Amino acid sequence: MLDLVLLRNFAVIARTGSISLASLQIGRTQSALSMQMQRLENQIGQSLLHRSGSGVHLTTAGHKLLAQAEALLAAHDDVLADMRGTGLKGALNLGCPEDYSIAFLPDLLRGFCALHPDVELRMVCAPTSELRPLLHRRQIEMALVSLADATSKEVIRQERFVWVANEAQPAILHSTSLPLALSAPMTLDHRAACDAMETVGRRYRIAFASNSLAGLIAIARSGHAISVLTETAVPPDLHVVRTGLPPLPSIGIAVEFADQRPSAAAKALGEHIRVELPRL
Repeated sequence: MLDLVLLRNFAVIARTGSISLASLQIGRTQSALSMQMQRLENQIGQSLLHRSGSGVHLTTAGHKLLAQAEALLAAHDDVLADMRGTGLKGALNLGCPEDYSIAFLPDLLRGFCALHPDVELRMVCAPTSELRPLLHRRQIEMALVSLADATSKEVIRQERFVWVANEAQPAILHSTSLPLALSAPMTLDHRAACDAMETVGRRYRIAFASNSLAGLIAIARSGHAISVLTETAVPPDLHVVRTGLPPLPSIGIAVEFADQRPSAAAKALGEHIRVELPRL
């Protein structure tokens, strides 16, 4: 029979991609986890993990087992909570872009944790373009993501992109080639800024590129470039430029899950976000 403890630890290793990181989360030594994975592979009768210097990667059998193991573990936790008459339990890995984590997560998580204090939340902050591969590999269970189509039926809340600058440096707006501080090229704010400039024929250059929100804000504060942020993420000491530059589009915020049958904790947090996010 399959050992649920082994399955649960296998799922943590698969999500982290590292036995050393998993050992810190689980509270077992690396050697103990390695022995557990050998026992699980013996029970399954197939190799589940490729081990290398850069970490561990799932085999084809490992990917197949992970999907079924997560569904089995979620069903186990639901049954146990129901029979005990207790609230939700377990660990939940949530991904979120950095600007949303600053603007929305404190209020969202404060309310959720008050309702479900036994759910352990683990956060991964990254752009949507990096969160989706993590969802696909089931390294996170759910994520707040940005959608280019702000009218999509999946959208919970709309956010507008805005140009931000140091108000003490107005001369930068009249630069022959406007210096911009943007996220990586595949992100929505980068594409929105470039498309807006090209639509009106305004010359520009990428003076600074980073997926770090703190880095973009720092460059805007320095007065060396203009950045693009979601309006709710603009700090009070930066100026929103509303004239002299082309308008920027709105984007949508949605919740996406790694599995079509998410765990009870993931479903509960998803519903909490859908109810509370539009109010913030």
